[in-house]
Amino acid sequence: MSFLLYQLADSAFPTGGFAHSSGLEACVQAGVVDDVSAWLRDATIAIAHGALPFVSAVYARELAEVDAARDAFLTSAVANRASRTQGRALVDTCARVFPGFARPAAAHHAPAFGVCARALGVTEDDARRVFLHLSVRSLASAAVRLGVLGPHRAQALHFELHPLLESLARARVDEPAQTAPLQELFGATHDTLYSRLFQS
Repeated sequence: MSFLLYQLADSAFPTGGFAHSSGLEACVQAGVVDDVSAWLRDATIAIAHGALPFVSAVYARELAEVDAARDAFLTSAVANRASRTQGRALVDTCARVFPGFARPAAAHHAPAFGVCARALGVTEDDARRVFLHLSVRSLASAAVRLGVLGPHRAQALHFELHPLLESLARARVDEPAQTAPLQELFGATHDTLYSRLFQS
């Protein structure tokens, strides 16, 4: 793995991902997270089927087309807003960090990640792996900050997910799908929470 991939995967790379819980905060407050490990597994599969296809798509299609499809896919206003916010932050960060980086148009997070990775010379396979890693790391971190997991247990769960992550990174899902609709529905209530630690 190249040092560029280490840098993109580092928590110090400022893209704003840690401001979002991907619906976990709303699910916890609603009392529907009985088993955090199962929730993380379901969320990981949902990311692989609902976001990862858009990371890959920009390796073959125009960003504007892929971004429009991602926008249509994200029907939850909360998830849609969070995706746009993270996409803009990623594009802005890459433009400030990497000399000669040709700034793409701002886009949703998944297609923005794919197009930035492609522009930096990252292979599609590596982009898929880093995106999955970042997604699971952010979810695990959110669980720790919400107090539903300790930091060591979060890392153990992340490690336990490695075989699944490898399988999902290798799989090719052409048509995006929502595989965790209850997580999405509860996540869409985030703006109505009385107290919020995260933006989504």
